[in-house]
Amino acid sequence: MLVDKGMTRRDFLKRTGAVAGAGLAFPTIITGPALGAADVPAASERVRLGFIGVKNRGMQNLRPLMKHAVAVCDVDKVVLAAAKEAVEKANGSCAAYTDYRKLLESKDIDAVVISTPDHWHALQTIHACQAGKDVFCEKPLSLTIHEGQAMVKAARRYNRIVQTGSQQRSGSEFILGRELIRSGRIGKVHTVRVGIPGVNFKGPAVPNSAPPPELDFDFWLGPAPERPYNEKQVHYNFRFFWDYSGGQMTNWGAHHLDITQWYLGMDESGPVSAVGTAVYNTERLYEVPESFEVTYKYPNGVTLICGRNEKGGATFEGDKGTLFVNRGKLELTPGELLTEAVPKNNAEGAHYANWLDCIKSRKLPTTDVAIGHRSATVCHLGNLAIRTGRPVTWDPAKEQIIGDTEQAKRLHYAYRSPWKLPE
Repeated sequence: MLVDKGMTRRDFLKRTGAVAGAGLAFPTIITGPALGAADVPAASERVRLGFIGVKNRGMQNLRPLMKHAVAVCDVDKVVLAAAKEAVEKANGSCAAYTDYRKLLESKDIDAVVISTPDHWHALQTIHACQAGKDVFCEKPLSLTIHEGQAMVKAARRYNRIVQTGSQQRSGSEFILGRELIRSGRIGKVHTVRVGIPGVNFKGPAVPNSAPPPELDFDFWLGPAPERPYNEKQVHYNFRFFWDYSGGQMTNWGAHHLDITQWYLGMDESGPVSAVGTAVYNTERLYEVPESFEVTYKYPNGVTLICGRNEKGGATFEGDKGTLFVNRGKLELTPGELLTEAVPKNNAEGAHYANWLDCIKSRKLPTTDVAIGHRSATVCHLGNLAIRTGRPVTWDPAKEQIIGDTEQAKRLHYAYRSPWKLPE
């Protein structure tokens, strides 16, 4: 069955369980874990899930979806064994794999949840689509812009449902904030300010060493350039090294810049330019900036400023007022602008539930792969401006760099053999 090519506002409201009130859309309140242990699906309703990457964020994704879990995969055998044990305790059986390609061959799996480091997202998502599996892929969707483009093409070609793990789009405060912006409550938006936290690198630095026996480090590297193992560059800290991720820009920017794209109606577009500055750690404990500031310009004239010096979350400045939104917070200035009660829900639970529902209906999910790609692109353009030290000029319609061949070459990188990005 072909997936829907678009989603109307009415479809959105139905999908989020919203009801009309005072001219605004309010989501259904989800008071507990939407997919927790008490919600044991019937066999005919169960979407059988395989989990690729089950440490840290991987376990955070596994726990609320436990009753759907039938398989786990990780290149760390200790991590893998712990995840397998957790699933078996809940479900009674669980297949375990060290190679995700073997998991994808299983006919007992309907869909996969990908929670690996960013440099693995594209290959695993595309291979899953080719194998006929639907996908929930953690944010940021990609490591490079070209990867994101390939992921969108794969999802469409193989008619797969691919949800990006940007759960803020399913949060009630963010949904209400969008409706307030779109209804003109603060007037015409002219400036957006997005606050990004500083690097939370777990130091100090340590010398390179042999990898632990339980970790297949060569497989962990995958398509990334070959480099020695260092215990401070894997697991959570991978975020702070360019070969694997994009620092706090792609870690937290993938959330708040995604909300910016959504509120500005730019899900199918993006900024036309980016210019940035950065400050790096003096001890060079990690590669990404310790702090940065990037200024974007959108084709509708809106200026977006993103950096550590801004208030954490997203602040939208209009000619009639200001709206600030973050997790659990929604503020309007002047205060009397906000007359509606701010609803609360379990954003992550709603996000998982939306994906599972769309697997059955074949409708596009709340944060479809194309949306995740566009939001990740904003992050990548900011990092590109920072890393090259030059302004980036971007054509959002053609998705091309204008006037800078060196920057254009950085839209992708050469994968390490034998890994190849399917075209």
